[in-house]
Amino acid sequence: MTARFTQQGALLLGAALVAWIVTVERMSGMDMGPGTDLGGLGWFVGIWVTMMAAMMLPSVAPMVLLFDRVAGEQAKRDRPVVPTWIFVSTYLAVWAVYGLGAYGLYRGIRALDVGFLDWRRGGHYVAGAALAAAGLYELTPLKEMCLRHCRSPMHFVLGGWRPGLRGAIRMGLEHGAYCVGCCWGLMVILFALGVMSLFWMGVVAALIFAQKVLPYGNRLTRPFALLFVAAGIWLAAAPSTFPGLTEPGKMPNQMRTTP
Repeated sequence: MTARFTQQGALLLGAALVAWIVTVERMSGMDMGPGTDLGGLGWFVGIWVTMMAAMMLPSVAPMVLLFDRVAGEQAKRDRPVVPTWIFVSTYLAVWAVYGLGAYGLYRGIRALDVGFLDWRRGGHYVAGAALAAAGLYELTPLKEMCLRHCRSPMHFVLGGWRPGLRGAIRMGLEHGAYCVGCCWGLMVILFALGVMSLFWMGVVAALIFAQKVLPYGNRLTRPFALLFVAAGIWLAAAPSTFPGLTEPGKMPNQMRTTP
């Protein structure tokens, strides 16, 4: 069992690494900051699912490994067993739906051609407000409930185990829904600062991992709330000084040189 557990962990982290490599290769040089064009629907769905695999597999690893362990125990008792990849695929499908919703919202806003959203007019205020809203969400009961679920895979698996194919799919959907409930605000930050930014993708992935996996990660909600609200105010007030930001029409801050 220990060897199987170690093997599954290595496969999971290997899949995350491959997803990061593919993402870096496909997104390198594409960061145009807030409002970056998301491209065609097919291309976006492909890169979005790859991004979610890269960002979320490390933080969902405890849940996946526990699922695999319980499935192995079920197999020893000659009970219906479904491969772990079914659970993982269903989980990622939930994030794909989130991405489709974000894509639809983006296309709808672009179709309206609202001049106020131009970066030089009010775009930076909108982006700043999105960061602040993500910060305030950290303090809500819904965030607390979803984070508690994500940090307690043992309770979810042992208390809500469902056998067979339908059971694995349902468990993947449920866990994915809780995960979206926990992390959708952090993904809003990614969209607000540049969804094609490898830098911000890495930052958001690290924040998610810290909150969901590290000891006492549940205590990070208040610090995160303060950080995001402060960052939102900074972005709205002085976007040109915001670290790591690629302003639309400009080079990234870290690439500028002082004359």
